[in-house]
Amino acid sequence: MLFLAVFCGFLAEYQLEHKIEKDRAKELAKSFYEELKNDSVVAAQKVQIRKKAENALSHLAKYFKDSSLTNVSKTFTLNFLYGVYFRTPSLFEPSTVVLEQLKNSGSLRYFKNEELQKLVGQLSVAIHNINDRQELEFQVRLQYINPIILRHYDYDFEEQLTQNQTLDLFTATTIYENNNEMIPFHFKSPAKFDKEEAINLMGFYGRAGLGATRSVHYKKYIDVNAELLKVLRKEYHLK
Repeated sequence: MLFLAVFCGFLAEYQLEHKIEKDRAKELAKSFYEELKNDSVVAAQKVQIRKKAENALSHLAKYFKDSSLTNVSKTFTLNFLYGVYFRTPSLFEPSTVVLEQLKNSGSLRYFKNEELQKLVGQLSVAIHNINDRQELEFQVRLQYINPIILRHYDYDFEEQLTQNQTLDLFTATTIYENNNEMIPFHFKSPAKFDKEEAINLMGFYGRAGLGATRSVHYKKYIDVNAELLKVLRKEYHLK
């Protein structure tokens, strides 16, 4: 009888621990799912922003070949902003709160599905690669793009565009893009501008930088994210 009582107690404790782990897995899965779902939306937005920046850089490269820099168009100005001046709108910084919790606390063990565990590892690698690529892009900007801004950007134009900083620059640019207003943009020191170097830089930064990161590393992240969402939905009946 004593043995039976001990054995039954052991079974009850085992079932309780199993239930606790199962509930914890469901809780983590739900939080992780929401984190991934939100980031999938952001990633899709960043892809579109990058495509816009890439197109802007392509436009600038063509413009520099045979157009005047002493009297630039509104189209040139907008492409200069989207391709050269703006950086942060194209940066993707995935949320990793739940992901880091899964990895660092040992909570990943609650996920018994091997495919799910494998995909979590692939997601970590994809995020690491995106961060590395965006750091490389930053170094290119620091060394080659920022000097162009410092030498040739018109901050008087920005003051007028943002109404003396009463609007943030991104909002002001969107408004300007969609109206018929024309604000003069004076490309500073055009005689000191190296067109040939700039043409190559626009191509390099647009294709080997923004474009390659988007088409390879963002795509990998988006694919793994989608597969994780699919597995989590199936495994834990999430919507």
